[in-house]
Amino acid sequence: MKSVKNILLGLFTGISVVCAVLMVLVGYSDRLNPVSYPLLSWVGMTMPAFIIINLVLLFFWVIIKWRRAWIPVVALIACYGPIRTYIPLHSRSTLPEGSIKVISYNVCGYMGNKAYSQKECTDSIVDYLRREQPDIACLQEDQNNGQDAFGRLKQFFAYNDTIHISREGAGGAYNTLGIHTRYPIVKRERIYYPSDSNGSAAFFLLIDGDTVVVINNHLESFHLSPDERQGYKDVLKGNIGRDSASAETKHLIRKVSEANVKRAPQAEAVHQYVSAQQAIGHPVIVCGDFNDTPISYARRTIARGLKDCYVESGSGLGISFNQGGFFFRIDQMMCSNHFTPYNCEVVNTIDASDHYPVVCWLKKD
Repeated sequence: MKSVKNILLGLFTGISVVCAVLMVLVGYSDRLNPVSYPLLSWVGMTMPAFIIINLVLLFFWVIIKWRRAWIPVVALIACYGPIRTYIPLHSRSTLPEGSIKVISYNVCGYMGNKAYSQKECTDSIVDYLRREQPDIACLQEDQNNGQDAFGRLKQFFAYNDTIHISREGAGGAYNTLGIHTRYPIVKRERIYYPSDSNGSAAFFLLIDGDTVVVINNHLESFHLSPDERQGYKDVLKGNIGRDSASAETKHLIRKVSEANVKRAPQAEAVHQYVSAQQAIGHPVIVCGDFNDTPISYARRTIARGLKDCYVESGSGLGISFNQGGFFFRIDQMMCSNHFTPYNCEVVNTIDASDHYPVVCWLKKD
């Protein structure tokens, strides 16, 4: 009986060590450039699972043999940075006077939720922005769907602009980036990188006598068809056979890896542009749909030299893509050291788009 117990303890010790090592590797996988390591570029998506597994193992060892609890404890301590990036925990703060309210929102062409008509989607989004009255609203997929959202937003935003980012001849793809603000728009610039229907743009705003560069992004999407999204959900729910699940998983990993490879140089182009603006001395705000998770090369690359507003002042997972099964924060907001972020949150009470809006208050230091 004692030998069986020792065998089981040895087995669980081995499992615990493997899970600890894997969590550390996954936590720092955002250092790997997807161009060089495409098949490893997706593993950051598994970070929440490894956090849960190691917490369960910690509880197990505390109950069964507390001296071995050091294994998950060391892993959790080693991954403090990645865990904080994925799941920050902050209480809400009192907003200082003069804070700027910024919203980043992928509105999916004002027709993202198929349960609503285009008019209902547009009405819901326009009414939301009217109620919230942000100082700056950065919208992705801000194209007109026939409901004149742009004209309606002009009624309560003093300055408005959109820029078409789809490549000419991109097979009918159409995408725009918009900004709606109470601050004068001095100029705008495209940040060029290869993509058929995605892009980034910088809008220069005059805020209290200072030029602030607001960079709106829609990085490369995964381009999953409705059937592929359903296949992903079936794999999660166990609704398909083992062989089919294996084939579907391999297919999804390939699609995700291909998108990550395309997204890497896009993130690098944005980072280089941000660095150039900071060298001039311009305060910078970066936001948009990154189409990537908190533990990813794209997010980490753009965040270099910036404050991640959600990591600095948000709480929880902050899931921003509201389609079932896709439990990720893929919409981001960052700022230069000229600002302090407060109370960043993902607002999951409006479902007119397939994304939730990200809201944050920034106080210029």
